[in-house]
Amino acid sequence: MTTPKDDCAGQERLGGLLSLGASLVWLAVAALIAVVFGRLLSGAVVPVAMTGAGLLLLWGLRAWLDTMAQARLGRAADARIAALREEILTVEAGAAAQSALGGAGALAALSAEKLEALRPALLRYRPARLRMMVVPPVILLIALWHSWAVALVLLLAGPLIPVFMALVGWAAKEASARQMQDVGQLSDLLVDRLAALSDLRLIGAGPTTVARFAEASDDLRQRSMAVLRIAFLSSTVLELFSALGVAMVAIWVGFSLLGELSWGGWGRALTPTAGLYLLLLAPEFFQPLRDLAAAWHDRAAADAVMEEVALWRQDTRPQRMGQGERATPLAPITGLETRGLCHRGVAYPDVRLAPGDSLAIEGASGAGKTTLLRLIAGLERPEAGAILINGSPLTEQTADAWRALIGWMPQAPHFLNGSLRYNIGFGAEVRQDTLTAAGLAEVIARLPRGDLTLLGERGAGLSGGEGRRVTLARALHGGPGLLIADEPTADLDAETARRVGDSLLEFADKGGMLLVATHDRALAARLARRITIPARKAVAS
Repeated sequence: MTTPKDDCAGQERLGGLLSLGASLVWLAVAALIAVVFGRLLSGAVVPVAMTGAGLLLLWGLRAWLDTMAQARLGRAADARIAALREEILTVEAGAAAQSALGGAGALAALSAEKLEALRPALLRYRPARLRMMVVPPVILLIALWHSWAVALVLLLAGPLIPVFMALVGWAAKEASARQMQDVGQLSDLLVDRLAALSDLRLIGAGPTTVARFAEASDDLRQRSMAVLRIAFLSSTVLELFSALGVAMVAIWVGFSLLGELSWGGWGRALTPTAGLYLLLLAPEFFQPLRDLAAAWHDRAAADAVMEEVALWRQDTRPQRMGQGERATPLAPITGLETRGLCHRGVAYPDVRLAPGDSLAIEGASGAGKTTLLRLIAGLERPEAGAILINGSPLTEQTADAWRALIGWMPQAPHFLNGSLRYNIGFGAEVRQDTLTAAGLAEVIARLPRGDLTLLGERGAGLSGGEGRRVTLARALHGGPGLLIADEPTADLDAETARRVGDSLLEFADKGGMLLVATHDRALAARLARRITIPARKAVAS
């Protein structure tokens, strides 16, 4: 059975063979041209119609082969890049920790901009390498048949080009790798600065941020220019040896046809047809080398990208349970229980919740409160222990359906560049009782366009407490059986914290299960039960 990967490789091979065929057609074209002009120089009659038809046929064949080659190679490149992007998105969608490559900016640069650097290499380098392996030897054999002198010139000039290309290529690969690394770092820097743009403006750090970003951009520009300088150097070396080789062939052919040279032709005089054929083949001998040189830096850039992809693949990170797909919620929750959970050196206390229960998780910063919440939500896999939903263990098969029953209120509110209503329901209808339960009714009444007011990615127009209420409404929107809140009152004043706590407790009073990780002792005291997680050890209180 043929896999998409095999099909992609087959398309690449076929595209390379078609490209090779297009180059070999030129040998026939050159032969026909040489014969025509040789007959003209000798005074013979040339059949114009047949010659024109032959040239048109050969040129048409070459154009068709080249077009088909590019089409096959283009489809193969699209498929390979799309497969890599899908792999990155699939893995990152299920990852429970940040990649070693960097943050969102670096991964976005890798999946979007950097993977596109593979396209020139797939379209040009591999076909050029195949042509270089076949076309120059064929031309060398043809030249050797007519003249050992021309073959000797080509044989001496040709190998020097790959040698110098390899020497320059080592530097090109290193420069390309540094450039690709800087692209990822600059993307991360841009994402971080854009996320904190409002805060930077408030503290007057705008000019400093702009200056640092300009410095990073200038450093990337210098590295890009270093890659270009290497490319120009290798092109100059290539053109030098190509020009010398073609010039020496032209000199020998010219003086041989004038009768000034009598050696180099296997003891027979060089005919005009053979001389013209050698002149036409000499540039074509170096053309595959030119193509390979032009694609050499594409290969260096592609190698740098694939090394980064390999580094990303080697990054072993915890993966969340399930497939991350939309799923039908499990049956209504009748009980949640954890038994002997251990993760990252922390032994967590057993948790038991029934409908209407509320539990506060306390502990110092870094003790593992958020991690416990993520474990219960199936966002990370525990190293030991079990999570029981209605008496059944949480598994890969039930994780998506389990999360469909959970409302999540994160510690830091996140918003999309849309209306307040869209930030709650993501396009679905939002019930009025959800807005009332989250305490958003009076907030919406004050906004200029009500729940259609655009928030922006920073929640413009909302205070910290109002932003928390929006995230609470988002968590309540799907009618969850379990509400998980991570530091829901952090950085809020006492009155706003009390009102957020009222909304949370109201959810539990209506039969929901409430799980809160908090430093707020006043909020923890209002919940039915509390557990504390000391560093590297957990005890129930």
